Amino acid sequence: MPDFGTPTEPRPARVDELLGSELMSKLDQVDVMSRKIFAGKLQGERRSKKRGISVEFADYRHYAHGDDLRFIDWNIYARLDKLFLKMFLEEEDLSLIIAIDTSASMHWGNPSKFVFNQRLAMALGYIGLSNHNRVSLYAFGDELRPLPSLRGKRRLREMGAWLLELTPGGPGNFNDAMRSIALGRQGKGVMVILSDFMFKDGYEKGLRYLAGGGYDTYCMQVLSPEEIDPGRNGLAGDLRLTDVEDEDVAEVTVSAALLKRYKQNLDGYCGKLREFCVRRGMMHVTIDTKTDLDTLLLDYLRKRGLLR
Repeated sequence: MPDFGTPTEPRPARVDELLGSELMSKLDQVDVMSRKIFAGKLQGERRSKKRGISVEFADYRHYAHGDDLRFIDWNIYARLDKLFLKMFLEEEDLSLIIAIDTSASMHWGNPSKFVFNQRLAMALGYIGLSNHNRVSLYAFGDELRPLPSLRGKRRLREMGAWLLELTPGGPGNFNDAMRSIALGRQGKGVMVILSDFMFKDGYEKGLRYLAGGGYDTYCMQVLSPEEIDPGRNGLAGDLRLTDVEDEDVAEVTVSAALLKRYKQNLDGYCGKLREFCVRRGMMHVTIDTKTDLDTLLLDYLRKRGLLR
């Protein structure tokens, strides 16, 4: 039988194959949002509940010595003989960080987990650049590869070319990668991790580096249909399985009972990851690579609070 789960679709070769014009036009109406309030350095780019000096009136407060006289409401002073300062909604800057798992195990499934992540990263990056957010990307596989500090639509093709150059390979080191990203953090922002989170060394240590570090973190666990339901393609009989990352070998006999136990173990693993994330204020999302990107971005991720 052919290699189970080996991708059959061609990998994208051009930027427009990562993100088509039809989806791009729909994403022009979408923005990244945070469940938290982030203090940024630039005005005019991010609406928050923080009151400051901007263009939209929010409230009044009593004048205090040293306040800027330009923001006193003289009409109220004329009526009440008291000084009140006008308060405004302040626009705050937001950073979007996208970390993409490029370990060898991502080159698997139909549709391929790796290709799905390339396209999802391109779409999220496009949303960030279109709204003039700071966008940084990191690929972690056999090494950590950064593409930091992009801003504006003019950087779109640069981001696309970087994504197209990525190649899955190596065992990956999630914990070290997250540590490096956390140590290099500048400011605060939304962080999206695209991975299957199937690491032999675990994910706990890596996610702890991000917890409480100013990130609003979304862990998107991307799984292929073959991983979610390996019996759907008639998988059965005696098999010799080889780990694509460290070449560990296991011989198994696939039966209905084994497939049931596998499904229970997978559900338990994903459930533990979800619980780990929730306890640390992170969002966990499980995504089947069969999922239509339009539906994922314009419906599901809006409901989960990442997009608006």
